Amino acid sequence: MYTSDSALRAFREARHTFIDGARIDMGALAAALGVDRTSLFRWVGNRDRLLSEILWSLAVPTLDRASRAADTIGSTGAARIVDVLDRFTADLIDATYFRAFLTREPARAMRLLTTSESDVQSRFVDRITALVVEEQSSGEFDPAPLSAEELARLLVRISESFTYAEFISGEAPDPVRARAAFEYVLRPAADHATPAPPPIGDR
Repeated sequence: MYTSDSALRAFREARHTFIDGARIDMGALAAALGVDRTSLFRWVGNRDRLLSEILWSLAVPTLDRASRAADTIGSTGAARIVDVLDRFTADLIDATYFRAFLTREPARAMRLLTTSESDVQSRFVDRITALVVEEQSSGEFDPAPLSAEELARLLVRISESFTYAEFISGEAPDPVRARAAFEYVLRPAADHATPAPPPIGDR
C-alpha cells in the first residue's frame, strides 16, 4: 500500500475514477493531479501496480462486511467460512464498477486478479487462510488432510471460477452455484447450519 502523501493523493483520485466505472488513464490522471507522467509513475508505479492496489483496497471492505454478516447470524466453523465466501463472491458479482472493469479490460483483469503476476490473489489467499486458521484455532473446524493455506487456495479458486465464469467457462456468474460449491467442499455440519442467505438483490 502507498504511504507518501503524493502517492495517496494519486491513488485516491484513481480509485474514484475506477468506482465511477471509468478507465484509469495514467496520462489523464497525471494531468488531473497537475504533474508529469514521470512523477506519477515514481509515486504509484505502473498502471498494473496502481490497479492492483485499487482492486485490493475495494476487496478488503467487501471481505470485512462479509465477515461481519457471518458473525451477525452466529455461524461458526465450516458454516462461517462458507458464509464469508458466499457473501464476498456474491457482492463482487453484483458490484457494477467491478463488472465494468472485467468487461472493459478482461485480459488485464484476469492477469491482475487470478495469476501470480499481481499480488491481489496472494493477499486474498492470505485472508482466507487466516479465516480458516481462526476457525481451526477455535476448535470449530479442521481443514485436514489439507493445510489451512492449501484449503484457502482451493476456496479462492472456487470463488474465482464463479466470479469470472464468463471468461473462464463462458457461463454467467452465479452466486447460488458458488455457495453450493463452497458447501460441497467444506461440508458444514447440520448442527452448525446457518439460515439461507437472502436473495442477492436484498443483500
